[in-house]
Formats: sequence, structure tokens, C-alpha cells
Amino acid sequence: MGQAWASLQEKLQGRQWKERQVRKITDKVFDRLTEDISKKREKDALAFEEVYIAVLCVYNDLNKYLPGPHYDPPSKERLKALIEEFDINLDGLLDREEFAEFIRKLTAESLCAISFKLIVTLVAAPALALATKRATEGVPGVGKVVHKVPNAIYASAITLAAVLVQRSAEGVVE
Repeated sequence: MGQAWASLQEKLQGRQWKERQVRKITDKVFDRLTEDISKKREKDALAFEEVYIAVLCVYNDLNKYLPGPHYDPPSKERLKALIEEFDINLDGLLDREEFAEFIRKLTAESLCAISFKLIVTLVAAPALALATKRATEGVPGVGKVVHKVPNAIYASAITLAAVLVQRSAEGVVE
């Protein structure tokens, strides 16, 4: 029972969960890229080209594991400016902690957009569907049909429509 409660608490703490997921992805990518580099350098750190490859890998993993649309990584110019900001020891390299903060900052906007779209899809759309169903039940002709449709099916249909509208706005309707 204690494990189930801890798991439920963990799921309810969405922000920390997202940060832990991003950190896992970041550590995995950092380890993958520093395996070969550690033989060339004294410490495990990434230069600009390696950071660029790492950012591509992180965005690829985010796009695979998180729901929602695929997000494009930032341009090389934006990455160079961010590297200068997060290179605390000014050695031109990002160590594990610098890289983790760099990626956290870089992905914050994407994660915020994903969270917003999930809230709209999972909470707002069903609530709006039930409100519109009640409102249309009094409309002559349409009201009888809407009244016969079960709430769950009506809410699911409106939620699906909301998802399709989101996807079409992004230009990814297949």
C-alpha cells in the first residue's frame, strides 16, 4: 500500500517528474557522447560540436518519449549564446552539471507547451464538451439527438476533435 501511495504522489508531482525525466535523458546522452571523448580530454565535458549533437539527441528522445508534437531544436547561433551563458568555468566546455542546466533551460519552453496542450486536451475539452451538450439539448431538432448520445461518447468525440484541431494547427495532420 505504501508503494502505491508513493507512486501516486510521484505522479501528482508532475513538474518534478518532468525534470527527472529530462535529467535521465540528459545523463544518458552526456554519457553516450563522453565515452569516446574521455580518452582525449582530462575531464568529461562537451565542446560546441558535441553539445550540438547532444541537443539533437535530447530533442530526439523528448520527441519520442513525451506526448504531443515534435519540437525542433534551436539554431546553432542560439546554442552558442546559451553555451556561453552556462559555461560557468569559462573553459569552452560544458561538464555534466553545466550541460544538465543548459538542457533544462533549453527544453523548458517545449515542456511548458506540451503541458499546456495536455491540460487543454485532457481537462478543458471534456469539460467544454459536457457544457455544450447541456446547452444544445434545448435546441429544437439537434437537442433530441444530442440528448441520446451518452456523455462519455460525446466528451470523447469533442476531445478527439480538439486533438485534431491542435495537430492541424501545427501542420502535422497525416
